[in-house]
Amino acid sequence: MGTEMKCFARKAGKDAVPLVLVTATGFEDWKAELPGAEQAWLDANDFKPRPGAALLVPALSGAPAYAVVAVEEDGTGESPDYWSLAAAYKALPKGRYALPADTPGPQATAAALGWALASYRFTRYKPSAKAEEKDGSILVLTQEVDRSFVENLARSMALARDLITTPASDMGPAELADTAKALAAEHKAKFKCVTGEALLKQGFPMIHAVGRASVRAPRLIDFTWGDAKAPKVTLIGKGVCFDSGGLDLKPAAGMMMMKKDMGGAAIVLGLARMIMASKLKVRLRVLIPAVENSVSGDAFRPLDVLDSRKGLTVEIGNTDAEGRLVLADALTLALEDEPDLMLDFATLTGAARVAVGTEISAFFSNSDALAADLEDGAEAMADPVWRLPLHKPYRRMLDSKVASLNNISNGPFGGAITAALFLEEFVTPASKDHDDGDDAPTAPEWAHFDIMAWNQRPRPGRPEGGEAMGLRAAYAAIRKRYG
Repeated sequence: MGTEMKCFARKAGKDAVPLVLVTATGFEDWKAELPGAEQAWLDANDFKPRPGAALLVPALSGAPAYAVVAVEEDGTGESPDYWSLAAAYKALPKGRYALPADTPGPQATAAALGWALASYRFTRYKPSAKAEEKDGSILVLTQEVDRSFVENLARSMALARDLITTPASDMGPAELADTAKALAAEHKAKFKCVTGEALLKQGFPMIHAVGRASVRAPRLIDFTWGDAKAPKVTLIGKGVCFDSGGLDLKPAAGMMMMKKDMGGAAIVLGLARMIMASKLKVRLRVLIPAVENSVSGDAFRPLDVLDSRKGLTVEIGNTDAEGRLVLADALTLALEDEPDLMLDFATLTGAARVAVGTEISAFFSNSDALAADLEDGAEAMADPVWRLPLHKPYRRMLDSKVASLNNISNGPFGGAITAALFLEEFVTPASKDHDDGDDAPTAPEWAHFDIMAWNQRPRPGRPEGGEAMGLRAAYAAIRKRYG
């Protein structure tokens, strides 16, 4: 876990300013009990009890007496309110603030998480931001706060955010592998990595094909952690460290944000960190195909036919639909270990953004029970998700005249669904000969997240830049099952 986060303290000290949490419905009654000078101060500053609004109220001496913070209607009760304290972190002057001692545990923990996420800065390339990070506000926690949970989750989110926001010049396949290796070593996980031409020898032809044009060798990152007898949970993340589009070259505007095309891998590493730090009772496996989709004389081409680890052949309708190719080989490998649960994360399609926008994680699942757990986790952790259908009739849109299937559909509609259906082809176990039909292999419970992995606008606790979308929802679902 390392040192405790600098934005928290356990002891208030003489300089800690008490926080007073109010709701819109209770505000006027609370205000009516205040001394006239404090009422006048609130009126003079036009304080309105909208969630996240915060104001420092002075004593007659001029020193801060307390800070009033408006929270959600049930934000002082059992229902977690993550973002009001995150907004207060920004709205209040730098200082030391104390949660009310009687704040219920779930709300106090949620408030602390919001505060921690609001304190996040991406400082790698900006010395002035590093200084600001060291000089941020401090929240004095109550005994009810699950500090270990909050700090582990905030650090896991920060890991994913940092990786996504780092430019591709410093975050290629090798650097991504180095990060994964360091994380594995920190938690005593078993790490291995298949690199370059070894991908062909060990049966990962599509990962190799997508990454072979780059001078930065493609690789498959693979590490395992936990009791071998525990339920098997496998996480797969798309690690396309930069996506030029390949020979189907993206325009400049489309290429601008492609440093985040390894967002799925970053989120998987953050989620894996959280699982390991929490010591969940699972056998965790992490698989990340890490590549750069570049242009060179060795680039794979439109209408090439690629072999896959599963044995299916794939016709290339577009070299810019490369993420599903590298995921397919990784999913096939994951299936060979017969996991109980598989989750994959990928910045896969623009169609998913059209469907749900940039602030909701679209996901698909072959299990209603898993989908329900993910939706429950999303609600509990304020991490919005939306399930889209694996509509089987659309599978025909991936038909190829020369191969098992095409990597893109034959029309402009339902692109997120057809991409998910492509992946499902590699989640379904290959048929085998069985004496009893009841022994036919079945797919594990699986969910595929098609995510933005980027905040396009700053919001409380969610600054503009890389974002670990779906991480909190997935962790809550896994903890519910195996915690």
